[in-house]
Amino acid sequence: MDLSVKIGHLKLKNPITTASGTFGYGEEYSEFIDLNKLGAIIVKGISLEPREGNPPPRICETPCGMLNAIGLQNIGLKRFLKEKLPYLRKFDTNIIANILGETIQEYVKLAQCLDDAGLDGIELNVSCPNVKKGGVLFGNDGRMLKELISEVRKSVKHSTLITKLPPSISSIQKLARVAEENGSDAISLINTIQGMAIDIETFKPKLANISGGLSGPAIRPIAVKMVWEASKAVKIPVIGIGGITNFSDAIEFMLAGAHAVQVGTGNFLNPTVTIDIIDELKQYLERKHLKNVRDIIGKVHIV
Repeated sequence: MDLSVKIGHLKLKNPITTASGTFGYGEEYSEFIDLNKLGAIIVKGISLEPREGNPPPRICETPCGMLNAIGLQNIGLKRFLKEKLPYLRKFDTNIIANILGETIQEYVKLAQCLDDAGLDGIELNVSCPNVKKGGVLFGNDGRMLKELISEVRKSVKHSTLITKLPPSISSIQKLARVAEENGSDAISLINTIQGMAIDIETFKPKLANISGGLSGPAIRPIAVKMVWEASKAVKIPVIGIGGITNFSDAIEFMLAGAHAVQVGTGNFLNPTVTIDIIDELKQYLERKHLKNVRDIIGKVHIV
């Protein structure tokens, strides 16, 4: 059974990867699953300098998912390279760094350092809704996105460059084309969708940040549609994200056109969900008498 897929220069042994911000730096899950079995590990977003993130409470549950306003808390580039990357390199899987910045220059410096350090892939986070600077400001403006990707592209020589697009735009096809035309090797979508929850006893928002990003099964139908639309607009691979909690969710994204998927909130519900999906994906292909997972990519029947 061939589960391998290609994303830019990367060959993934299977299409199941982890979504940034939901899997830490891999160590947190290594006691639950064999990291070697993953197609790739996409680590928690990295900025040039450490970030404290937003004040707590930063997470609350909703009936079909989770609201979060972490604010991109992370240890910064220096500690990632010194403390986390050597550990991750012990495993036989691709390591992809999600990066974030407030200026184009910050993105360029991060990308250059990580490319020099031998990261397999770099994912540009231009779609986080929980920070006041950078992030989604780039993702919602085609002109700024074009400039950002083209400048980062110049500094990335070896790593596969992925652009993570936002969901809150009028035309995902337009931004997907901007990413492709300016040097992205692949695109990933969607990030969380802005939401809010209120405590009816205290009359206060449940998040200190007032609003946050909604993830989980509630956003999956939106994400599947946007992946389908984006995959028709570009020739570069699309990576699907949004509420994947089992193998059928992952297959749904692939039928819509995704070459690979990222599992996010599902990791909090079930720490072994990624490995479960890989195993059940094999069983699904056997049941369908298919020997290659690539045979289901974009094969949704539209009459």
